[in-house]
Amino acid sequence: MRVITGIARGRKLKEPKDYNVRPTTDMVKESIFNIIQFDLEGRRVLDLFSGSGQMGIEALSRGAAFCDFVDSARDSFKLTQENLTSTGLGDKGKVHFTDAAAFLNSVSTKYGVVFIDPPYDTNLLEKTLKIINQIDILERNGIIICESRAEKEVPDMVEPYYLKKSYKYGKIKITVYARN
Repeated sequence: MRVITGIARGRKLKEPKDYNVRPTTDMVKESIFNIIQFDLEGRRVLDLFSGSGQMGIEALSRGAAFCDFVDSARDSFKLTQENLTSTGLGDKGKVHFTDAAAFLNSVSTKYGVVFIDPPYDTNLLEKTLKIINQIDILERNGIIICESRAEKEVPDMVEPYYLKKSYKYGKIKITVYARN
């Protein structure tokens, strides 16, 4: 695992030792950032279920202003902190040791980009999207990037949110939502 491009380009990231944490592959990560390449500069990012922190770190490397990383697993919390520090981006991010629902229900910040990559065989994706829809944490023209199994049905969201597009990469689906 490495940072693909930007100011931390080529820096290696520590990988989780726990097989319950499933890092996004470099191919899928590169595809995601090709999709949102013009939506990052200067924006605040939220990396929910951050695992190693690689998605938020990549966003920071590519010009995002700040990233909040959220994970409820102690090992992931520590790993994200270590990766953020080792890439030299520690002053541009904050790691929160809490679950996604608790964080979302307590936050008053608006985000330009939100990454959601929960454990696959749970209802956390649906639960998280429902909370985001209710509390409306995206800036105008903000985007949400969700990662799930390719066969997973993704929920609809209500206005001002809408499903923009889905992409399949083998066994993985990337779903992009946006805010009007």
